[in-house]
Order: sequence, then structure tokens, then C-alpha cells
Amino acid sequence: MEGLIKLDRIDISILVELQKDGRMTNVSLADAVGLSSSPCLQRVKRLESAGYISGYRAHLNLAKITDSVTVFTEITLSDHKREDFAKFESNIRLVDEVLECHLVSGGYDYLVRFMTCSIQHYQEVIEGLLDKNIGISKYFSYIVIKSPVLKDGVPLRRLLRHH
Repeated sequence: MEGLIKLDRIDISILVELQKDGRMTNVSLADAVGLSSSPCLQRVKRLESAGYISGYRAHLNLAKITDSVTVFTEITLSDHKREDFAKFESNIRLVDEVLECHLVSGGYDYLVRFMTCSIQHYQEVIEGLLDKNIGISKYFSYIVIKSPVLKDGVPLRRLLRHH
């Protein structure tokens, strides 16, 4: 984190509030963090230009738009040379249905989260990946039945407390 601005209590409050509602007005944000409008806006712009805020987006209510299936997949690669990981990662990035891909420690190499319109669609996607010969040795799929906890934001104050 060298070269980044040092975050103070107010910066952290701004980030926490914007995580809750990225569309809140500057006046509301300033009020929530105890600043006047102009200094608050300056801080937000500084946080944006320093890369602490990487963007703003709409959170879609997907259930109102279409049916979907979320599948977590454990993927193990055949070989474990640097180029094997690079080949897999460069190809998995191109798959629209992949929402997350994590290199993990443990009994397999990657944990990947797919979102498809059906289980059949998921199977087509995974078979397409196997056909590409990008080094997948085996995979295990876990279909999500229910998601009782889905959080958009991160527990910023708790994460920073331990530094």
C-alpha cells in the first residue's frame, strides 16, 4: 500500500457509508460523517483518485429479471507449473458465466463461482472448458439451493481494527 494516502477515521466513515449507498447525495454523506459538503466532496474525490473507491454500480434483483443457478466448482489442474496456472487463468477470465475465481490452498486448486440460467447451461459451460484443454484434471460441482446470507459490502471497520 505504499504511495497510497493514509486513511483517517473520517475517510473510513465515508467508505463505510458509500458501501451502504453509493448513490447517496454528498449532503447526506457529509451529514452522516460529520463534515460540511465541500470538504466531504474533496475527500470522496481524493479517495476515488487514490483508487480506494473503484466504482459505483447498481445491485440487481436478479430474481425479478430471470431464473438463475449459482454453482461453486472445485477445479484441480493436471499440472502445477507456473504456465499451467497462467493458461487456466487467462482462459477462465473469458467465460462470462464465471463471477469469481480463487486460487486456494487445500485439496484442489481453484474455487470458481458460476452463474448460469440452468443446470444444463452450467454443464455446457463446464464441458466447453474441458474441451479447451486448459489443464483441468477434475472438477466437483456444488449447486446452491439457498443463500441465506449475501453481503455486498465488507466489514471495513473490523478489518482495519486488526492493523
